[in-house]
Amino acid sequence: MQLEYRADGAHISGYVNVTEKKSRPVMTPHGRVVEEIEPRAFGEAIKRAGNITLTVDHDSGHVYAETQNGTLTLREDAIGLHADVLIRDETLIQLARDGKIRGWSFGMYNVQDELEQRADDLPLRRIKALDLDHVTLVVNKCPVYSATSVELRAGGETVLETRTLETPMQMQDSIPVFDNSAFRDRVKALTKK
Repeated sequence: MQLEYRADGAHISGYVNVTEKKSRPVMTPHGRVVEEIEPRAFGEAIKRAGNITLTVDHDSGHVYAETQNGTLTLREDAIGLHADVLIRDETLIQLARDGKIRGWSFGMYNVQDELEQRADDLPLRRIKALDLDHVTLVVNKCPVYSATSVELRAGGETVLETRTLETPMQMQDSIPVFDNSAFRDRVKALTKK
């Protein structure tokens, strides 16, 4: 992640996700798997998307930038999903100055995937297509492509998945437990679209 301060605000850029990079174990609608996003999935998602927003820690209650007004630019290249963001929020700029931004994450839904069973390991979930809901700067969570929160909309039509771990990690029977309350609000908002 690169951070540059200019007169118009803080400019942050970097890779939100590297395609074809395997995750750590992640809980998905298929159960616990290792997953990777195939090349062109993000590019196609960007072409189909309306407005994609930038949040902090997947909190849709405050939008810091968006593709619609040009403060967020997303593209997929040979490495993966790249973001360029102009931040004008003074609190978020101060967090960046203090080195509190840990990385990136994203939210996706309408995922098309293929599951490959593997003899001595967790199944491999290859994500072939997705709709990109938002990207997020990670401050109070862990920016790892290894955890998911899943919410359903309208009887199971839409699954919203995000890629951060809560801190501190809560465990129950050696399984991570995630607070999904922030995502319930986002799913309700998706229901109204």
